[in-house]
Amino acid sequence: MNPHVKYVRPLDDYELEVSFENGESRRFDVKPYLGRGIFVRLRDLALFRWVRVIAGSIEWPGGLDLSYDTLYVDGQPNIAPALEAEQGHAPDD
Repeated sequence: MNPHVKYVRPLDDYELEVSFENGESRRFDVKPYLGRGIFVRLRDLALFRWVRVIAGSIEWPGGLDLSYDTLYVDGQPNIAPALEAEQGHAPDD
C-alpha cells in the first residue's frame, strides 16, 4: 500500500508538490488530466490552487480528486539539491 498524502502545494504550470506520510516528496504533473472529463475545470488556475488534503488524498472544490496511489506512483521524486550534487547532477539538469 502506498503512503497517504500529508501536504500538497500547487506549483506553477499545473504541477503539485506532494508530501507523503513516509517523508517522501514528489512532484505531480496535472496537465495530462486537464483535457479529461470533469478535470477540465482545473484549467481555471484559481480553482487549481484550491487543492487540499482530504482523508490522505487530495481534493478540489466540486468533488474533483486524485488518489494517493496515483499521486505516489505517477509523481516524480523530489531530490534535495545536496543529494543532486552528491549524485553528480547540477540543480538545473
